[in-house]
Amino acid sequence: MDALKKEDGESLSIVDENIEALKAILPDAFTEGGIDFEVLRQLLGDELAESEEKYGLTWYGKKKARQIALTPSTGTLRPCPEESESWATTQNLFIEGDNLEVLKLLQKSYAGKIKMIYIDPPYNTGGEFIYPDKYQDNLDTYLRYTGQKDEEGFKLTSNTESHGRYHTNWMNMMYPRLKTARTLLSADGIIFISIDDNEYENLKKICSEIFGEENFVGSVCVVSNLKGRSDDKYLATAHNYLLAYSRGEFESYGIPLPEEYLDDYPETDDEGRRFRVQGLRKRGAGALREDRPNMYYPFYVNPRDGTVSLEEVGDFTEVVLPKLSDGQDGRWRWGKETAGGRLDELIGRQVGADARWDVFQIDYAEADGQAKRIKPKTLWMGSEFSNEAGTLEVKKLLGKGIFETPKPIGLIKYMLAQSAKDNDIVLDFFAGSCSTAHAVLEQNLEGNFGLRYIMIQLPEPSDEKSNAFKQGYKNIAEVGKERIRKAAEKIKENYPDHEGDLGFKVFKLDSSNIRAWNPDASDLEQTLLDHANHLVEGRREQDVLYELLLKRGVDLTVPIEEKEIAGKTVYSIGYGVLFACLDETIDKADIEALGQGITKWHKELEPAADTQVVFRDSAFADDIAKTNMTAILEQNGIAHVRSL
Repeated sequence: MDALKKEDGESLSIVDENIEALKAILPDAFTEGGIDFEVLRQLLGDELAESEEKYGLTWYGKKKARQIALTPSTGTLRPCPEESESWATTQNLFIEGDNLEVLKLLQKSYAGKIKMIYIDPPYNTGGEFIYPDKYQDNLDTYLRYTGQKDEEGFKLTSNTESHGRYHTNWMNMMYPRLKTARTLLSADGIIFISIDDNEYENLKKICSEIFGEENFVGSVCVVSNLKGRSDDKYLATAHNYLLAYSRGEFESYGIPLPEEYLDDYPETDDEGRRFRVQGLRKRGAGALREDRPNMYYPFYVNPRDGTVSLEEVGDFTEVVLPKLSDGQDGRWRWGKETAGGRLDELIGRQVGADARWDVFQIDYAEADGQAKRIKPKTLWMGSEFSNEAGTLEVKKLLGKGIFETPKPIGLIKYMLAQSAKDNDIVLDFFAGSCSTAHAVLEQNLEGNFGLRYIMIQLPEPSDEKSNAFKQGYKNIAEVGKERIRKAAEKIKENYPDHEGDLGFKVFKLDSSNIRAWNPDASDLEQTLLDHANHLVEGRREQDVLYELLLKRGVDLTVPIEEKEIAGKTVYSIGYGVLFACLDETIDKADIEALGQGITKWHKELEPAADTQVVFRDSAFADDIAKTNMTAILEQNGIAHVRSL
């Protein structure tokens, strides 16, 4: 029986993942001592940038920002059922803590599983930063910030424009978070980031570096305040931006055709479906035959009903070529092979004073009985996108002045419509008042989807003079949780038959439940006695179970079952992916019955993944007892037995 190693108590190591990926591609570059960089250079064809002047974004602290993104977290997420809703059944998560540490802790369980990320980070307007990363120990910084450790003079400072590193401080905060978040995004996932002019350019360059310039989806201008900000110096700002990047395989679902667009579909077919016709001939730049010679070919039209063929047979007698108005040879928008497979979408019509024949594509306003979906524009304007809408939404649920400038749920639902459906997971790691969670609930209601969300929010203290504090909200995380509760209550009230998931599980960032080995060289005997029990005093079994689940890489919402076997409490996590017995004593007489009972339960569940069984190390009388338990489990097909 092996003890859990130090790395078993850490979040996923991105460095180790990168090394393994490189080893799979270029194994020749690895030796017993590690990476042979000279060989690696040769394998890459000496394509190395050696010039002192390089194109790219750099700033003071970037190297450390990259390092902190790659440093695993040693923390854990402690479950809080008492603050949760529908704990036993919900698939949604609300996590209270520093978002960088939490993102790292989610790596093993959610890497490559998040379909859409939306964040509305601090806009760097000269206010106080609430994410003051200390590169030596970000978790320690958080524990001191939240008062769980002695502050030792720790305080936050404002990031004013007069500060010598105004932009670099903001970039040092954002870079590791985006770097870490990228690994959570699925191959077909997308991230949307709200930002204003202060850091738009820097954010775009950071995202291009992290996600790749080729994965830039677009930059949207969102009209958030049609009247404009009257206190601006030169121009009354009426907008902010929304940057979008993908992981490379994203395909947009588009948005439903807006009602006002229906006037553009003036015709109706025999089944009552509205449509319009669009010329198949290419217009504008690149419209000449010489531009795409293979797209110059004839169609043949039946003059009686306008049907179209690629062959001159039967009634298909009218020859149509893509001619420009000046008589030059043009080209079609489709190649001949594409046209051959979509002839039912084409129609021939006579046009112009000379009644010449031309070919058009039939474009319907609906598809499969539903409104046609189109590409969203890069300008989003409407009452549902305004700051005022977001403020009113929070006011209706929680009261006046509880949260400043919350994002409107209409904005986020618009993103969701394009990007996520069914059982996709949506992440917001600057959750604020939880507009994203509210939007997911409504999107599920309207689209009958099963979207899940993960909200991450720092418990930033409320100003004691604020309405939020006066109403009992000690920090922003409390505001977010209450908003979700109120939004769910409203849905239950208005739609009593709705069966969607309206609950959420609450977790809070904390130091590990497993004590780190930190020997006192002056008194090793006492150190050994102090570490006889490897678990932190005062932690619950449930705390330990969820840390095991998190470090094993299992979804935090999987069920945990409990059985009594040989008088001991045994837990099955994730349908048998992990078993745990955390009883403080396991007598030698109980080992056979306990081991056989666990293996029987394991066989009943038939888990798809390799099973791990965990015990308290101190529960066994001696090494012989541990060896016997390990032997029983291994003989029955459970090879991974660990102690803590």
